[in-house]
Amino acid sequence: MGVLEYIANFCTITTSTNNKKKSMQTVEIKVKMDCDGCERRVKNSVKHMKGVKSVEVIRKQSKVIVNGYVDPNRVLKRIKSTGKRAEFWPYVPYNVVYYPHAPQAYDKRAPAGMVKNVPQALLAPNATEEKFAYLFSDDNPSACSIM
Repeated sequence: MGVLEYIANFCTITTSTNNKKKSMQTVEIKVKMDCDGCERRVKNSVKHMKGVKSVEVIRKQSKVIVNGYVDPNRVLKRIKSTGKRAEFWPYVPYNVVYYPHAPQAYDKRAPAGMVKNVPQALLAPNATEEKFAYLFSDDNPSACSIM
């Protein structure tokens, strides 16, 4: 390394800020909302955050969907700052889980066609014989195409 390169490296201004680019995310949050005022307060609190592209509020399901380059924990914290009880969306579609009637998966307050996302409802990773038995089961709609 020559003298000129050394002086050039010494004189250049380097910024060591952690410039991580956030990826586009969809954050789904369950928020108890009773009226139009609650809905507007929650929507306005999130809509002005940096990186938010769109906010959708579904009051009937008590659901807020935020799209953008945001941190999910910061969105949840911002919604909680409005005084509303909020949590990440705990439900998954009925057909995604393997055991939808597991003891803690069923929730009568869940929207239609949804169950709670609990580990007991998921298939064990070493249950290959159950997968093969399901191929020839009467519950499988495409079982006759396999036989």
